[in-house]
Amino acid sequence: MSREPAAGQWLAPARRRAAGETLLVWSPLVLVLAALGWALAGPAVGAALLALGAIALAALAARCTARLDADWLVRRLNAREASLEDSAALVFASGARSRFEQLQAERIAARIAALDPASLADDWSRGRIALAWVLGIAALAGIVLWQMQAAAPPPLAPVAGSPAASPGEPRLTGQRVRIVPPAYTGLPARFSDTLDIRAPQGSRIEWTFGFEPQPSSAAVQLIGGQRLPLVQGADGWSGALRLDVPSLYRVTAQGLRAALPAHRLEPIIDGPPLVRVVEPASGLATMSPGQRSWRIIFEASDDYAVDALARLTVTTAIGEGEAVRFAERTQTVRGTGDPRRRRFVIDLPLGSYGLVPGSDLVAQLTVADTRAPRPQAVRGPGVILRVPSPQAAEAEGLDLAAKRQLPAYFRSQRQVIIDTEALIRQRRSLSAEEFLARSDTIGVDQRLLRLRYGQFMGMEAEEIPKPPLPTADSEEPAEPEHYDGDGHDHGEAPESPVFGDLGNVLAEYGHTHDESEAATLLDPDTRALLKLALDAMWEAEVNLRTGKPEAALPFENKALDYIKRIQQATRIYLPRIGSQQPPIDMARRLTGKRVGVVGGGAQLTPFVIEDAVPATAWRALAQPGAIDLAGLEAWVRGNSVRLRDPLGVLAAIDALRGQPGSRALREKLRGALWTVLTRPPTQVRRRGDGGALGRRYAEGLR
Repeated sequence: MSREPAAGQWLAPARRRAAGETLLVWSPLVLVLAALGWALAGPAVGAALLALGAIALAALAARCTARLDADWLVRRLNAREASLEDSAALVFASGARSRFEQLQAERIAARIAALDPASLADDWSRGRIALAWVLGIAALAGIVLWQMQAAAPPPLAPVAGSPAASPGEPRLTGQRVRIVPPAYTGLPARFSDTLDIRAPQGSRIEWTFGFEPQPSSAAVQLIGGQRLPLVQGADGWSGALRLDVPSLYRVTAQGLRAALPAHRLEPIIDGPPLVRVVEPASGLATMSPGQRSWRIIFEASDDYAVDALARLTVTTAIGEGEAVRFAERTQTVRGTGDPRRRRFVIDLPLGSYGLVPGSDLVAQLTVADTRAPRPQAVRGPGVILRVPSPQAAEAEGLDLAAKRQLPAYFRSQRQVIIDTEALIRQRRSLSAEEFLARSDTIGVDQRLLRLRYGQFMGMEAEEIPKPPLPTADSEEPAEPEHYDGDGHDHGEAPESPVFGDLGNVLAEYGHTHDESEAATLLDPDTRALLKLALDAMWEAEVNLRTGKPEAALPFENKALDYIKRIQQATRIYLPRIGSQQPPIDMARRLTGKRVGVVGGGAQLTPFVIEDAVPATAWRALAQPGAIDLAGLEAWVRGNSVRLRDPLGVLAAIDALRGQPGSRALREKLRGALWTVLTRPPTQVRRRGDGGALGRRYAEGLR
């Protein structure tokens, strides 16, 4: 008799019974774990736990059935049937048997064939199975109840400070606010305890209000905006709105006489990602001999999440002087780490870029956030890898003490124009502070370029009026106390010269920029063009440092045009032969006639206030009377970026509209407007008249 078919036939019922009991006992635990994962982390986690539980159950059932083998079958047959004479092993044994063993095996096999294979399986553990399912069902019911309570909205919160209402007049008795942030933020929905709402921009705001007695209609009224009708339901009056712009709102109802207080709707703006360079430590690196790759590490952070894919732009400038060739390549890189702070590690193979001595390789990373539907993309700072030029022959003697250092990286006038145009295009996506900082940075580049060209004029480019003093957070040093207008600090004024030593007045009180014979290195036309270029650079610098790149762009283009004309001009070295001043007209000398010499007197330009609306309202608030609150409100909405708290000003205007005679509300609104009033220009203070004695003296002089 073959062992394997017989053993499999007799073992199959017992194995099915063992596998089924394992599944019935442990299935409730798997279902409870999957339901708990669903409740805590969402459907994806619940499905994953269910799949893992099913795999674990299958493995456990296979392990239980594997223990039911031929040895177990022999032991079970001998224990159940005494008629087998403990000889069941002869039936399922393999190998050669003796004649006696063969006869005994045939007798026992006939007796085994009369048995039912299902009788060998263990009985069902009904108590164990019932206990497992009772506990599992109880746990599942608890999870479902917990989820239902969590999903069910909380009861309406009582309203504090509700104004008293006359009999029959509706009164606000309950409130509930649910905030559903946009899906891209990954934030869960939540309930707010107050009607002043501050949530991510694009959130869905759901209100539910309770009134007693019930009005015929109710609405959420945006102050100065739309009216959102509320719909009556089982819980109360409900309505929803998408939060896009800051505003104030008030709850209104039919028959409600007293106006309820206004509340805030303030969106949290999703800022663009921030990109910084982690490696290399400096923005300008030098390629070492034999270097084959260059590692760059960028780090991008965002309020909610940074897109895992970014675009790397690699620009190469190969060659030196006028024979420079530019090329640009882009590639997609993937970031790692926390979605709010991803790192982009890039290893650039330098051999594929064809770099030669004197070349530059500039790498910039463009990242985007996950905002929907319009992600915000930002181009980060660039890092430069410079291939050093061959070293010139070293000098001898004391010149060997000079240190070799990397030359400073100056921007050209064309690059200043490119940066300004890029900043103007990105104005909408930048905050006011970041826009001003980037404009100021380009202004610093323009200043450095102006000073470089000004050296050819003996620093006469600084003879124009000085720029405003730097602020506390500016990196420009303050001008020295004794500033002569040409970039030189002469320190304290010299003492009076020795009597009779008046021949070296220039050396005592002045200074020279050039040698006397080499002061004029350019022809007059070229010097005039250079002076015009420096003046245009100065105007561009002033506008850039004050955050006006649009006004600076025309002057930048003029400066570039002048520089190109200077490059094409012919340099002439002129000696100082004589004075170039026109001859004196002896006919008019000492006649006292000023015709054609002095023009008309200077005309004073009256100071015009740019924004007269807040100034007019500020003055009107100091006195009782009517005020143009509608015009002031329109001005506040149009100039909200200039106000520290525009919603607070709108709330003060709305409160004053309800109580125009309140002195306290007028003072509160005046205080809010004071911070945005245009400051008058500095004026010369009139000297005192000296009192009665001074006035008599002045009358005597007349």
